[in-house]
Amino acid sequence: MLRVRELRDKVVSVVGEYIVGYDREIELMLVALLSGGHVLVEGPPGTGKTLTAKLFAQALGLEFKRIQMAPDMLPGDIIGAKIVDPKTGELRTVLGPIYSNIVLVDELNRASPKTQSALLEAMQEGVVNIEGEEIELPKPFMVIATINPYEREGVFPLPVASLDRFMVSIEFNYLDYNLELKVLSKHDKLGLREPRVKPVTTRSELLQAMEEVSKVYVDEKIKKYILDIVRATRSIKGVVVGASTRAAVHMLRAAKAYAAINDRDYVVPDDVKAITVPLLSHRIIVSGEVNVSKRELVESVLKQIPIPW
Repeated sequence: MLRVRELRDKVVSVVGEYIVGYDREIELMLVALLSGGHVLVEGPPGTGKTLTAKLFAQALGLEFKRIQMAPDMLPGDIIGAKIVDPKTGELRTVLGPIYSNIVLVDELNRASPKTQSALLEAMQEGVVNIEGEEIELPKPFMVIATINPYEREGVFPLPVASLDRFMVSIEFNYLDYNLELKVLSKHDKLGLREPRVKPVTTRSELLQAMEEVSKVYVDEKIKKYILDIVRATRSIKGVVVGASTRAAVHMLRAAKAYAAINDRDYVVPDDVKAITVPLLSHRIIVSGEVNVSKRELVESVLKQIPIPW
């Protein structure tokens, strides 16, 4: 498991050269990638969400593409379409920007429900269907979708089923004074050059790391612990919709990845606790009577569930 731990350290280090104060968020992105999940990112504009995703892909030696969502976008703009070749008169397939390893979907909630559905189908199945032709997406494949929580006009709320497709949610908030000053110093040295980092691994090594993660051992008591946490979210006062069975599956996979990046081939309760809040908080729907954040609600559940050992 040393290989996976070293991967974590190197990725966090090189991306952290330009992305200051978000080591934990970068680590969660790697956990999601290693366990076949996708990431939802919330935060105000200008906090480094796009740059983080781009540098994350560069550090892993993966292809990166960005999709800027808009209300008039169609599913074909994302997954691709068949067009008539003007030279031959025959139909040929043109792949969309979803065909990449790391896909940043900026302002997901600006897309119409129909376009959102096409994206989510690709996330769930790992394939796209273009007029009857099924095309497998590259491996590894991960969507990092951003949401601007301050926009109210021209946006479509994400359905519960859509939110449930994302393994983890992370927040990019404003940094404190000293960290923001460090950002200015780094960009001052860059001048007009774009931040770039060198790959710390290869695609084949990354796929091997994902295979190692899948083999991490999970005791039956840990599985029950995960399920107890998930089921407890369904009975919180003020929660309209709790976490799903898919959430429990995602917790299992993410806990295995978290164990691996911490140099273990078995899951302990602390691995589960470390990923519970970012994994469950975006999945629960609360009524207007609740006056605490979703993250605080999940934290309160975590405190109530007995630890297996």
